[in-house]
Amino acid sequence: MKMTLPNKLTLLRIIMVPFFVAALLYRDGTDSLARWLSLALFLIASFTDFLDGYIARKYHLITNFGKFMDPLADKLLVCSALICFVALQDLNPWITLAVIAREFIISGFRLVAAERGIVIAAGIWGKLKTVCQMIFIVLQSNRGILSILTAVFMWLMLALTVISLVDYIWRNREVLQEG
Repeated sequence: MKMTLPNKLTLLRIIMVPFFVAALLYRDGTDSLARWLSLALFLIASFTDFLDGYIARKYHLITNFGKFMDPLADKLLVCSALICFVALQDLNPWITLAVIAREFIISGFRLVAAERGIVIAAGIWGKLKTVCQMIFIVLQSNRGILSILTAVFMWLMLALTVISLVDYIWRNREVLQEG
């Protein structure tokens, strides 16, 4: 398999996750320079998500690898950030648990589909959820200095997590049928 530019950007996003986490957790999140570095890494990684999708669609470089790995890279980035916020006591654990539970359910769903030779691309609700998660993480990275806006995006993220889960399962319900 030839590695396309969008797939390379997806892999870059995955590689950036441990560096982002290390910067965010450095000195228990109290080092302001490290927090800014983590924010910069997160913004760059988030931009690669937009960029790989744009390039793949524009130049017809959509691959099964990209359909599978792009959402996985997003999950790694977002879930890592949310887990770090819980560790830093900047986010209630049940919110993180809800987001991670949704990701596990969707990943399991995709595995069942893959066994049947079906590759399921992300839908609009999932994309909106991801954008909302990324905005929330950017706001929360600054320890919620825009606390009302941060809270709005936290609740929006949670709502879109549930909506996108229901939409995903409903649109692909035939995957759950036997036979």
